[in-house]
Amino acid sequence: MKHEDNTMSPEAAALEQVLHHDIPLTQAMGVKVLSWQDHQLRLHLPLAPNINHKSTLFGGSLYCGAVLVGWGWLHLRLKEAGIDGGHIVIQDGQISYPLPVRGDAVAICDAPDEALWKKFITTYQRRKRARLTLHTRICAQNSDDQAATFTGQYVVHT
Repeated sequence: MKHEDNTMSPEAAALEQVLHHDIPLTQAMGVKVLSWQDHQLRLHLPLAPNINHKSTLFGGSLYCGAVLVGWGWLHLRLKEAGIDGGHIVIQDGQISYPLPVRGDAVAICDAPDEALWKKFITTYQRRKRARLTLHTRICAQNSDDQAATFTGQYVVHT
């Protein structure tokens, strides 16, 4: 979430630090947290460090961005739920690339259905392990056109 003075919310700033510390590739990719608001996470993926031979965003970088925005979303929601010790891993993922990205991009993860979220939390609290499927997307920075769509199954365990 952005505050009125255009600074990041404390949650967004903390997530960016976690990403850069725990997943160093995010620094090389230039990943920045844009916002965390209404349970939607948005990450910035700049073209320059992720460019390919066609002057578009590299497919591997798009894949990483799609996985990372889901990972970050889950990290933030677990913190909100008071769960700090869980390890988040991607178990499975499928991506589609309908459009090239010729500039900077935004990776977006919206909340899944609230009933699925509650079932996930209940399962985790009971078994100390749970799976959640998240749908993420990547759009060119100033467009709603989806350049990549991703479905990932994330696992959280102690």
